[in-house]
Amino acid sequence: MRLPGMILLAATLAAQTVDRSKLPETPPLAAYKLPPTVEETLANGLLVVSVRDVRFPVVAARLGFRAGSKFDPAQRSGLSETVAALLKEGTQARTGQQVVEEMAEIGGAIDAVSGPDNLVVNGSALSENLARLLDILADVTQNAEFPEDELKLRKQNRTQELLAARAEAATLADEKLQAVLFGSHPYSRLLPTAESIAKIDRAALLDFRRRFLTPNNGILVLTGALPPQPELMKTITARFGSWAKGAAPPQPAAQFPPPRRALVLVDRPGSVQADIRAGKLSVDRTSPDYFPLIVANGILGSGTSSRMFLHIREEKGYAYDAHSTQSPRRNGGFFAATTQVRNEVVQPALEDVLGELRTLSSQPVTTNELTDVKNFMAGNFVIGLETQLGLANQLSMVKLNGLPSNYLELYVTRVRSVEPDQILRVAKKYMSPDDAAIVVVGDAAAIGKALEKFGRATVEKAR
Repeated sequence: MRLPGMILLAATLAAQTVDRSKLPETPPLAAYKLPPTVEETLANGLLVVSVRDVRFPVVAARLGFRAGSKFDPAQRSGLSETVAALLKEGTQARTGQQVVEEMAEIGGAIDAVSGPDNLVVNGSALSENLARLLDILADVTQNAEFPEDELKLRKQNRTQELLAARAEAATLADEKLQAVLFGSHPYSRLLPTAESIAKIDRAALLDFRRRFLTPNNGILVLTGALPPQPELMKTITARFGSWAKGAAPPQPAAQFPPPRRALVLVDRPGSVQADIRAGKLSVDRTSPDYFPLIVANGILGSGTSSRMFLHIREEKGYAYDAHSTQSPRRNGGFFAATTQVRNEVVQPALEDVLGELRTLSSQPVTTNELTDVKNFMAGNFVIGLETQLGLANQLSMVKLNGLPSNYLELYVTRVRSVEPDQILRVAKKYMSPDDAAIVVVGDAAAIGKALEKFGRATVEKAR
């Protein structure tokens, strides 16, 4: 029996004074160390990035291409996303149903997603079935047939999805803000139109696949319980080695409108609340301003301890949500402050949103506030890399965006290196409300007068 000793220890601990008014100090977080990573390039230009992790008997695959929506023809916006949606719906060797059944047999899943810059095919399976997973990945990317019946169904469903999306004020606000910020550049298109979806045919899908889904435009990332490197490369080469190169697709010129103050009111009759956006063009991940800017965004509007959330929601009670985002692209990016408020408080709420932007761009942040945000961001980042899927996603992002190989290892250090003067500098440049674009979606008859304080609004009808 050890009860007397345990009782003594408990009494000693109870006698200690604990100051519960102060948060415990967060010990310094060590810089992230990337697991051993091997990069090899096939003769046809396909870059292969692999990380062997035998903790779990599974593998994750990311086959990415620089083939996002910015490459869509103007009259066929939605082409890239349609290619992604239909890749697994049938090839020369497999029906869509057979793809689903084979993936189930190997304990895996497969899908594809298209963003502004890239199209990525995601796959996973039990590690013993790696060869079969790669068989299917190679087949859907090289031989997708886009059956007419699947295309017809996709177009019908997507048209209905777009109608539902644009029935939401938040979608209209996000669309209009990106259109104002990016002008005629393809980044201005958040969603395709129903008209452009209707124009997509099988020939356009096949042409997009042939031109953009090529090995020299692709990157294959594999993480998990992989075989030794020579065996792995032999397995990969057998499935992707004969894939013919293609011409490098031209990149749309990164030409964006200069910053300017704009106020756009999207009239949505009958709305009982208004969706507010205030934003500016910003930077991509390669910019020296990127890390100070994401830390500044963390202070302003990322999470329930941010300034916008505490002031606009908790203190004033104007909104259920108030936040900000920094959205990088391969070329450039944009910052946006977001909230949704009742019609009767549109004017003070917008004043407070712009006030928070003005404060951050004119007054240095406190040491404690900056330290807390750095700890939160660094911790979240490292936690996100603990899983095989998380690491595969981040490695794919790094390579597709042309970032240096040590980007992930330096992330924590760069976040922790941000100083108050850097926050002030980037906030003045990318967050100042003086030349910000402001978009409000709501009932013009109910809120138009309240917006006059902020300037002359351009009024547009909701689509």
